[in-house]
Amino acid sequence: MNVVTTISELRALLSAARAEGKTVGLVPTMGALHEGHASLVRRSVDECDVTVVSIFLNPTQFNDKQDLARYPRTLEADCELLRSCGADIAFAPSVEEVYTEPDHRVFSYPPTDSVMEGAMRPGHFNGVCQIVSKLFAYAEPTRAYFGEKDYQQIAVIRRMVADLGLSLEIVACPVVREASGLAMSSRNTLLTQQERAMAAHIYAALVASRAFAHAHSVAQTIQYTVARINAVAGLRVEYYSIVDGLTLADVQAWTDVPTVVGCITVYCGSKPIRLIDHISYRKEGEWL
Repeated sequence: MNVVTTISELRALLSAARAEGKTVGLVPTMGALHEGHASLVRRSVDECDVTVVSIFLNPTQFNDKQDLARYPRTLEADCELLRSCGADIAFAPSVEEVYTEPDHRVFSYPPTDSVMEGAMRPGHFNGVCQIVSKLFAYAEPTRAYFGEKDYQQIAVIRRMVADLGLSLEIVACPVVREASGLAMSSRNTLLTQQERAMAAHIYAALVASRAFAHAHSVAQTIQYTVARINAVAGLRVEYYSIVDGLTLADVQAWTDVPTVVGCITVYCGSKPIRLIDHISYRKEGEWL
């Protein structure tokens, strides 16, 4: 596996691959890789001739400097994991390499990027679009792979790809969970053992809410889910929204749109650590 730190090195390697007619898969990450990331890499390796994994902790998508400062940084271990998964290139540039000058571009795709995470973290999705659009320009991938844990992020990136007229496929991959049901996340490494046990209640509540939803309204289901999670000592729901799975606009009734998804953010522990998850209630008009 090649480990490169400059855009010119990356482009040279990929230009040679494309000259041979090879397809390119890109897996954008912020590092601190885990089995969830590994599943994306393995899928790219299976479906593409060349797999590139970017490892870049993007400062423009953090509106909380403390969150950026404590985000795990494990480059050596990340590269070992990527080698074991069969990745071809790890792209690990510096901030100075990526942002040679401030990026003043503005991306706006309401309501997709203005609700939930967009409302709670002003500027977050603009930063996501800035870095992902740069990575797409550097790698010119055939396909790009993202985990569905970041459900809203995928929806925003799809809007950006359509807006910019980019010719690549966005591949959404299923959430990978720990045995307890907790969605795998780089932030999980910041949790104590006791906090991990607390955090497992998030997905348990989401699963219970899906059964509850069959006989209750959208509003009642939101109230039930929030109350169940907040009843666990050490957990506090920031928001729980039940939305159109495509646009992410709020829904009032289960039959408003074909696909209905619940998206949640919960603070866990005394630090606290911010965790996100989601669950599908209806898909193509059918209950799940």
